[in-house]
Amino acid sequence: MNDAGGPPIVTLQARAYRIPTDKPEADGTLSWNATTLVVVTVQAGGIAGLGYTYVDACAAPFIRAVFKVVLEGRDSFDITGCWHAMQRAVRNHGRQGIAACAISAVDVALWDLKARHLGVALAKLLGQTRAEVPIYGSGGFTSYSDAQLSNQLAGWVERDGCRWVKMKIGSEPERDPQRVLVAKRAICDRELFVDANGALSVKQTLRFIQDAAKADIRWFEEPVSSDDVVGLRLLRDLLPGAIDVAAGEYIYTLDDARRLLEAQAVDVLQADVTRCGGITGFFKVSALCDAYHLDLSGHCAPALHCAVGCAVPRLRHLEWFHDHVRIEHMLLDGAPQPRRGVIRPDLGRVGHGLELKEQDAERYILAAGESG
Repeated sequence: MNDAGGPPIVTLQARAYRIPTDKPEADGTLSWNATTLVVVTVQAGGIAGLGYTYVDACAAPFIRAVFKVVLEGRDSFDITGCWHAMQRAVRNHGRQGIAACAISAVDVALWDLKARHLGVALAKLLGQTRAEVPIYGSGGFTSYSDAQLSNQLAGWVERDGCRWVKMKIGSEPERDPQRVLVAKRAICDRELFVDANGALSVKQTLRFIQDAAKADIRWFEEPVSSDDVVGLRLLRDLLPGAIDVAAGEYIYTLDDARRLLEAQAVDVLQADVTRCGGITGFFKVSALCDAYHLDLSGHCAPALHCAVGCAVPRLRHLEWFHDHVRIEHMLLDGAPQPRRGVIRPDLGRVGHGLELKEQDAERYILAAGESG
């Protein structure tokens, strides 16, 4: 250990993996057949910490080129100092998007590294306001048939005990009222969420809610673009009181979160630990939510949100996203398993408890220069 408290960072590594989906996937604004995972390891004192993000493969060389210089030799326990050093390093690259995702992956690796050095579970290091994190099943892609939609949503209810499930809408707005009724029949008395990924206008949203009244929708995520804070605020005022308006998955900086909160644009704010600056950034967003007396919901990457989700005070739930759940169970030993609609951190494992299955991941590695 050095005088500052932790061993110095020796090396920083990043690799990109491209994993095909099990079926074609689409939402209101995008379709895809593979997902790219960028994995980071930070080594100090003979121990490695692991972090990752879901972003284009160009983030891997970016991490190696930009952060290696500013982090190697720094006190590995000074995570706040490392976080601010990375923020300064990306000033001329733009803080949002690729840079923010890259910072997020490294920050998670640093927290994992510190917990491993201390020999404790990350959930214990961060502090626990709860022992478990409620999850909602998420998928229901617009590329699915009605039968695929029903089977997936019913599985989250029957197998995993989810109280809520979410489906995608917006690719074909004229079909959506019928699709949400199919979904509601599949989940019976559980609550139905929908996500348009910003595909609709304000008027289209109001028309859809009127046409889909029998589906009893309780959560509307990004009915309009997250950049349209005026539209989100208007819909928050106009939609029935039982429907929460949500957005925030594209929060990359604290300023992004502040804009949504100051505009009173959402009933529940979302944040993603793989995009918003890692665990350090997630805590900052959580503090803003606390100040505005608003609930926070974790977006995707459930294995990484498990520990921090236990720590923040106003967490409502976490997204159990089909694509990421599948990848994390394929490639990470220690990925959480749901039981009765919740996941729990394994307090018997040090750090966040996740280990990359190197042999299983090898087939998906992207060579230097490949995009994904």
